[in-house]
Amino acid sequence: MPAMFSRNSRTARVIAAVTLVFVLITALVGLDLANEGLAWQALYSVTGEESPLSQVRGFIEWVGNVTRATPELALDAPVQYASWSPFGVNTFLEQEVESVKRQRQIDMIADAGFDWIRQQFVWEDIEIHARGDFTDRRNEPQGIDAWAKYDEIVAMAEAAGLDILARIGNPPAWSQTVAGDFAPPSDIQDFVNFAVRVAERYRGRIQTFQIWNEPNIYPEWGEQAVNPEAFAELLCRTYDALQAIDPNLIVVAPALSPTLALTQRDLNEFIYLERLYAAGAGRCFDVMAAQAYGFFSGPTDQRLRVFQPNFGRQQFVRDIMVSHGDGFKPIWLTEMGWNPIDSPEVPADVTNREGFGIVTREQAARYLTGAFDRALREFPYVNGVMVWFFRLPSTDLAGQSWYYFRMVEPDFTTLPVYDATREFIATYVPVLYRGVHQAEHWMITRDDASRTVDAPDAQFSQAQQITRAEWEIHGTGMVLRVQGEADVVIDGQPAAPDITFSDGGSWRELVFSFSTLPTRHEVVVQAEVPILFDSVQVTDHSPRWLTPLLLSLAAVSIYMLSVIGNALWQRFNA
Repeated sequence: MPAMFSRNSRTARVIAAVTLVFVLITALVGLDLANEGLAWQALYSVTGEESPLSQVRGFIEWVGNVTRATPELALDAPVQYASWSPFGVNTFLEQEVESVKRQRQIDMIADAGFDWIRQQFVWEDIEIHARGDFTDRRNEPQGIDAWAKYDEIVAMAEAAGLDILARIGNPPAWSQTVAGDFAPPSDIQDFVNFAVRVAERYRGRIQTFQIWNEPNIYPEWGEQAVNPEAFAELLCRTYDALQAIDPNLIVVAPALSPTLALTQRDLNEFIYLERLYAAGAGRCFDVMAAQAYGFFSGPTDQRLRVFQPNFGRQQFVRDIMVSHGDGFKPIWLTEMGWNPIDSPEVPADVTNREGFGIVTREQAARYLTGAFDRALREFPYVNGVMVWFFRLPSTDLAGQSWYYFRMVEPDFTTLPVYDATREFIATYVPVLYRGVHQAEHWMITRDDASRTVDAPDAQFSQAQQITRAEWEIHGTGMVLRVQGEADVVIDGQPAAPDITFSDGGSWRELVFSFSTLPTRHEVVVQAEVPILFDSVQVTDHSPRWLTPLLLSLAAVSIYMLSVIGNALWQRFNA
């Protein structure tokens, strides 16, 4: 009896100890999640969820990433068109009647730190009544110049130092035979001619043009089935015509709407894009566009599931591009944001209330700046991020849920998303993260005498001729591609490359290694005589599996403690 009693006592103590440890761990984790501590931050960093239960569910879904093929992002491929600052915003300046209010919007956009506006050049608002007729007689019989307000928008943007992504679409009724406000013209050449007129009118002032918007969903292709092959013809004919005007014009593909639908009126964007490539449209754009709505989770959501739209969904678009040899083309996120529909001023009967997700004003502001940060850190192929949207001139559309994306009210009252964006851009310190960054990159400061020169063996046939350049990086190493002799200074100290490679010609690649984990460094390249500078590659060989491993081990440990405690409890009471 004493021996049995002793064994039972020891078992009871073990059970009590395990139970106590489990209860303590569970309590600590619960307190941490409730108070947004380390565990909460770790789970938020991979799920984008804020409530503990959603974080747990999201964590399980995120672990499921390992059961699926990872998108091929080609993070170390050179990417074009990185000389511009990426920050932009969508505008509806053509809807504003008063010039003074247009100017006020432009001033506020520039003051917020934006460098781009994505502005519609509405075909049905310019070539209104008939082919070749650019007089607007909708309100005045004698008519007014339909181009006038667009000329004013371009002049105002130009004066404020804002670049314009001209979005071309919305055919006039005279051009259509298919029903639907957005139906394509019956003669594609009419659209091509209009795009050419816009490009010629603003030659030297607008360099980037986006053709159409979301042609994979209703009603953006009219009252008919969506048709990737037909759109490919429209895109390619327009591209060829614009290139004939100026081969330096940049054509941006339409952003496809994120959708799971496989119907005739709506088609999943990945299937639509594959069909565009199959139709030969890969040669007909210089930049890919994607919509980057966050819907119901924050910008840190790392879950990759085609049936769950989130901020990172554009990675599937990138994967398709890479598979078709377009890894050198960037993606511009031409509509990005979270809808603060969870606000007291939103009517209870607003249409499509949950169609774009539901967040608060505070979350919308925090998520947007977090999205800027993630795009700049993780996606070197994304060099355009454009907020949806700045302002509408009235509250006429307040009954529709998408109205509430606005940054500024019709009376020019700023909302938290505007204030947060303004602060983010004003305080942002440009840092290059992993990727191959061209010498003309907007984050690289060059001497005043630097210039672009033709260099046939450069990655994109051009390089920067410099005597000095400087930038900051965050990585485990760096590779400079230069032609000529230069001194490299890292964090104020002269630095020699660990290895120097030659491509067999005059270009050299200088390899510098820093550390096992990524660290931040200031880099200066200077030369007594001008050298050619092609690119800098920031490397990051840190173990990316570390955070997932630690989170998984923590989850498994808690689970095992609960299993052991339950087994011992059952044994003791058997």
